[in-house]
Amino acid sequence: MDLLVLLLALVVILFGAELFTNGIEWFGRKLDLAEGAIGSVLAAVGTALPETMIPFIAIVFGGGASDEVGVGAVLGAPFMLGTLAMFVTGVAVLVFRERRRQGVSVVVDQRVLLHDLRWFVLGYGLAIGAAFLPTGFELGKAGVAIGLLVLYAWYVRAHLAAEAGEHEEDLAPLRLRRLDRGRHHHPVPRLRVVGAQVALALGCIIVGATFFVGAVQGLAASLGVGSALLALVVAPIATELPEKFNSVIWIRQGKDTLALGNITGAMVFQSAIPTSVVLLLAPAAWSVGPDSALAFLSAGIALISVAAIFLPMRTRGRLTGRGLAVGGIFYVAYLALVVGGLVGTAT
Repeated sequence: MDLLVLLLALVVILFGAELFTNGIEWFGRKLDLAEGAIGSVLAAVGTALPETMIPFIAIVFGGGASDEVGVGAVLGAPFMLGTLAMFVTGVAVLVFRERRRQGVSVVVDQRVLLHDLRWFVLGYGLAIGAAFLPTGFELGKAGVAIGLLVLYAWYVRAHLAAEAGEHEEDLAPLRLRRLDRGRHHHPVPRLRVVGAQVALALGCIIVGATFFVGAVQGLAASLGVGSALLALVVAPIATELPEKFNSVIWIRQGKDTLALGNITGAMVFQSAIPTSVVLLLAPAAWSVGPDSALAFLSAGIALISVAAIFLPMRTRGRLTGRGLAVGGIFYVAYLALVVGGLVGTAT
């Protein structure tokens, strides 16, 4: 039964991702936003909602041991984005290379990506640094949380202030354009219809991700997989599906800046907003110790993976599908560490 629910939830997420990518492009075009703002802010925040709800619900309504699940989910999201999501996007580039005019090259606005990555490293570095504060420094952690919120607001402001460039490609027709009564044959839909499609897409993504996580939890329990592995690895895979699917769709269409901006923008969001929730509501749980060292190690691996992928892009001025796929190496390495730690604990 859990497997059937998982497959149905996957279909719902895919359907929502297709509606969302189409709708959010039209939304950004109607507001005359730059491509970086569409991918790194609108798309990233929208598709980051499912995984953001897990730590919030776990910490606010769970308490106790649920705080550990919340912390694991918060740490797992940037890790998955910086490793597995990059790998999936790189593989998509290689798979669709024949239909992409760029081939295996990833043609992006490097200013957008480097802007995102600088803010991610700054925000995530501050958040992880707060985990090393000694017990009793809750006020200091609260200060870091407020700082992260201010940083994210400044980041969004910078993206929204960027001027929209020339729109080189015509957008595909709005999927729900027939709802625009009297204008469904008009090439430009009204904003309210675009907004309705985006809202419907987000609803599908959130509902699908919720059922997907529930099914994964059921399968994990039936297979005897521990909650630590679930929080660190399994649950983030489920909740990061929207970013992966949206990026694959945009890669297939040759819209590389949107595809990668969707991931890097979500990384900035995850480094600031969910971590602020933990720092404000469960500061004691956000601490590096013997029991949490493996979880916080994922943050270091995520940063190393991002450096291994994008530093060559900055020096060579070129990014390829194989370069993105390097993230898979770091994901597998960490998974091996987690499994090894769990086996060592069990024995």
